[in-house]
Amino acid sequence: MRLFFLSLTFSLPIAAKDIYVADAAVFAEAAKSVAAGDTIILQDGTWADARLKIHAEGTAEKPVKIKAQTPGRVVFTGDSRLSVGGAHVVVDGLWFQNPTGEQVIELRLDSKQLASDCRITNCAVTNDTQLTSEESSQFVSIYGARNRVDHCYIAGKTTQGTTLVVWLSNEAKDQGKHQIDHNHFGPRQKLGKNGGETIRLGDSKTSMQTAACIVEHNLFEKCDGEAECISNKSCGNLYRFNTFKGVSGTLTLRHGNACRVENNVFFGNQAKGSGGVRIIGEDHVVTGNLFDSLTGDDERSAMCFMLGIPNSVPNGYFQVKRAKVTNNTFVNCAHNILIGMQGEKKATLPPLETEISGNHIQTNLGEAFEIKSAADGVTMKDNEASRELAVDFKLPAAEPVGPSWRK
Repeated sequence: MRLFFLSLTFSLPIAAKDIYVADAAVFAEAAKSVAAGDTIILQDGTWADARLKIHAEGTAEKPVKIKAQTPGRVVFTGDSRLSVGGAHVVVDGLWFQNPTGEQVIELRLDSKQLASDCRITNCAVTNDTQLTSEESSQFVSIYGARNRVDHCYIAGKTTQGTTLVVWLSNEAKDQGKHQIDHNHFGPRQKLGKNGGETIRLGDSKTSMQTAACIVEHNLFEKCDGEAECISNKSCGNLYRFNTFKGVSGTLTLRHGNACRVENNVFFGNQAKGSGGVRIIGEDHVVTGNLFDSLTGDDERSAMCFMLGIPNSVPNGYFQVKRAKVTNNTFVNCAHNILIGMQGEKKATLPPLETEISGNHIQTNLGEAFEIKSAADGVTMKDNEASRELAVDFKLPAAEPVGPSWRK
């Protein structure tokens, strides 16, 4: 009988706990013993200069949760930072306001303790001050594998450095495959130099790595930091069902190969320098997108094919090869499809084995094609160009973006 009760006792599941914390010191203690299924609940109020670090091991069925007592009422200020390592950790409902540190949300503790299968949801990182710094900083840094950032509001960065970055390694075997979806990326003012992107996936040193990230159903609004609103610097990424409104910049396939840009909408909204997609590299597909009332020219044309540099270094311009630009719609754009834009004097290689087909192009403001280089490597077929284009483009269904507590 005694053995029976001992066996029964050890077989009972350990109940998940709600752990209430009021400051960073208490959070640090709670983080030491948190287990799968536990929830750390942060008390409403202002958390100034709070550095929160946690390495936890949840499961898909029982994640470790870090959540606000009331979403949107746990406000981090000053040099606050949240660093998350481990697996299956969910962060929900936090607001980082006017951050001053070099990192705000970081999905790793250090170079050896990365995050995998973790999620940042229903959070915000915002700035409404005119903070300036020569040091590069990020609002969100994503490391590891299969992490998700969704339904967040991220806006107002004024300092050097990309707003949200996916970091890759040339040595890691399990990385990338992140999902960035249903976020609202709000206004970012012009930085005046490189380093003002809103999203960057990878960098030039790791650009031949396959990231296989999905960026979908996001709203980009007045993200004017620099010419590249999104800077793709890795391979195999998918950009779909995103909306760009009044963005003075482009979705730029800057480095890396085999990315897909589909069913996005680009609305110029009379913004100066508003652009569409810029293509560099190999095996990219751009299909089913709407480009509407874009004012940009040259690199910021609605569609721009760059010239490649012979034997290009990793941070140069690789030749466009085997690109497919199909079934897109161009309406009221000042410059529609440009072939052969020269980013550097050494860039002389025109696109090869490239197809431009089935596109619908309104030419009441600009010509359908501007060809600045040899184009014998480009096949153009079944494109409709007309001043009075009958547009039959179905916008993707509108979905909620940003945190629910901001509505």
